[in-house]
Amino acid sequence: MFPAIAIAQAIREKIPEARMLFVGAAGRMEMEKVPAAGFPIEGLDIAGFDRRELRKNLALPYKLAGSLLKARSLLRKFRPDVVIGVGGYASWPTLRMASRMRIPCLIQEQNSVPGMTNRLLARRVQVICVAYDGMEAFFPKKKILLTGNPVRKDILMLPARSAEVYRHFNLDPEKQTVLILGGSGGAQSVNEAVFSWIRNRIPSNIQLLWQTGNRYYQYYRSRLPGPAAADPTAPSSGFTVFPFIDQMDLAYTCADIIVSRSGAIAISEFCLVGKPVILVPSPNVAGDHQWENARALASREAALIVSDPEVSGKLPEAVVGLLGDPVRREQYGKNIRKLGIPDSADRIADQAIGLSLINKQKDGA
Repeated sequence: MFPAIAIAQAIREKIPEARMLFVGAAGRMEMEKVPAAGFPIEGLDIAGFDRRELRKNLALPYKLAGSLLKARSLLRKFRPDVVIGVGGYASWPTLRMASRMRIPCLIQEQNSVPGMTNRLLARRVQVICVAYDGMEAFFPKKKILLTGNPVRKDILMLPARSAEVYRHFNLDPEKQTVLILGGSGGAQSVNEAVFSWIRNRIPSNIQLLWQTGNRYYQYYRSRLPGPAAADPTAPSSGFTVFPFIDQMDLAYTCADIIVSRSGAIAISEFCLVGKPVILVPSPNVAGDHQWENARALASREAALIVSDPEVSGKLPEAVVGLLGDPVRREQYGKNIRKLGIPDSADRIADQAIGLSLINKQKDGA
């Protein structure tokens, strides 16, 4: 979702009159966030393969068929010059139908190990934009361009640290701040580790800015100790709790270190932010790509990894140890910043515009 929005914004800056239409999965977060960013969106009734509850997959063939038909209808009505896929559930039916209709297509792969959607689409598209080296192991080499992952524009221009920025989250500017993230949906193991740490008391010189994810927020809020249960953003608790942080630029500014899952877009933001990071790869993703993403950073001494099974016991120790070692923090920050590609959205936008111009010329001929 966020890479797609960043690419669309870059295209709009280059061609203000460009018409754009998003296609997403009905009922998922993009149906809310994309219109909020100023773009129209249509939803497909589509979902991924459920590996835990197999019976939920019985309806999947019907959803795929219905999504292909709706995608064809949308493409005929909108008549795009180029279609861009970012690997979500709606990408496969949309780009599969677009390629059949001979509309130029571009895909953007965010991870070091590509998902099934982009693997299936690779031979049908003209350009494959990637964020990691070595992707010729998965895609045709002649189609690959190293562009990095697009990030939200506000991440490229973080505000300066100020009392006002800390006040936005009811934080104390005199304390060291740990930003805890678990992805947009939250991460139960990380949340449990943080909650256990809160119950056992956080050191007085440390404060936590904790994003639980919407589905976990009420559960942990109801279990918080003392007055924090009534007001999880109370400044006196040593932590503030939010279901979702909209102004992530302010959160990154406050953070001395970041604890997070190792999703591709989160990592791309961290590379541009240049703060030391502790990564807790999710074990619940196809292809174990979060481990591969984390290893790509750890091998360059650009991040610290705590495994998911060990997070409950090791997270507080890892956080306190890193906060107490300014030399190592500075080194992690420098090394991760070297991996950032700040103009990623522009690079991908240029490729998409190039494909659209070729298509227009072909139609004109």
